[in-house]
Amino acid sequence: MFTVAIIAIVVAIAIAAVLIFAATKPDAFRIERSITIKSPPEKIFPLLDDLHAHSSWSPFEKDPNMKRKHSGTPRGTGSVYEWEGNREVGKGRIAIVDTVPPSKVMLKLDMFTPFEAHNSVDFTLVPNGGGTNVIWGMQGKQPFMMKLMSTVINCEKMVGRQFEEGLAKLKAIAER
Repeated sequence: MFTVAIIAIVVAIAIAAVLIFAATKPDAFRIERSITIKSPPEKIFPLLDDLHAHSSWSPFEKDPNMKRKHSGTPRGTGSVYEWEGNREVGKGRIAIVDTVPPSKVMLKLDMFTPFEAHNSVDFTLVPNGGGTNVIWGMQGKQPFMMKLMSTVINCEKMVGRQFEEGLAKLKAIAER
């Protein structure tokens, strides 16, 4: 009986430690990756400013049976893309909220499943000699449940790998 009580106390302390650690994490996050593409911004920008074009390089297009819907303007501010797919891609909506041709595209991302999240996404294109540095960033609030989840899952690394995959595909297309 004494052993069970000790185990229960140790487990309770461990759970409390994880909860306290999660509570100390920042209330906001930013994930960012970049790549240099040997093309001018004017050639890359249309691949970012047109949500129809995203399907050619996006790392999130992994469900061939996914339902897709485009609405709003054909490209640029007001363009909207909604999807619903398997557990890997979930259900969400992304909308272009502002553009600065040919250097910036800003989007609002709303995820509904597998978990709810409301984040800002941005693509920044910076001329660099004969090429362009493309920076893909995402930021948002980090509620307590996300802080808790991030104590077990490295979300920055997981999403960062997806950004790297997408940027590599974007590079291959833009350098053709």
